[in-house]
Amino acid sequence: MLEYLLLGCSLAFAAAIQPGPLQAFLVSRVALAGWRRTIPASLSPLLSDGPIALVALLALRQLPVWFQDLLRAAGGLLLIYLAWSAFVQWQKPEQLGASGSAPRTFLEAALVNLLNPNPYLGWTLVLGPAVLAAWNENGSCAVALLLAFYGTMVITLAGFILLAGTARCLGSRGQRALVGISAAVLAGLGVYLLSSTIWRLGAV
Repeated sequence: MLEYLLLGCSLAFAAAIQPGPLQAFLVSRVALAGWRRTIPASLSPLLSDGPIALVALLALRQLPVWFQDLLRAAGGLLLIYLAWSAFVQWQKPEQLGASGSAPRTFLEAALVNLLNPNPYLGWTLVLGPAVLAAWNENGSCAVALLLAFYGTMVITLAGFILLAGTARCLGSRGQRALVGISAAVLAGLGVYLLSSTIWRLGAV
């Protein structure tokens, strides 16, 4: 069982610190609303990964390629919308730290993760097969793997949010700069997802 505990912790830590849409969103929310209102978003994978795991394990391998492209495009559009929201806040520095409640941030983070292709790929290619292998060996091993994975994921994301929150010590100018940077990152990721989808469709 120790093997599966270590595997779950390692996979979660690598996934949580890897730059991606969720991490960019968390930085944006910390800059806009503060780390206290953003910290509940560290629990968002617990909400979003249920349907992701179900789709990945039971259906994703059998779905056509266009569905994966549609998912990627939807994620790109969502990131562009979030980038626009951050840009609007960047234009109004007096509202920094006042927008976004904890429940709204939690649900938005879950939606970002739900429309992010990376968890689907991770569940299909890495975590899913590992869970099935652990289950075939012993049901408790599969449970231990999942608990280690999501426990480490939540703790690592919470630490990431706290570290991002230190940027608020820079004052209003530092916060505004962070909002602008996060808006640019969100927009870049959104454009990348959309353009890569269009390129894939054009190559077919």
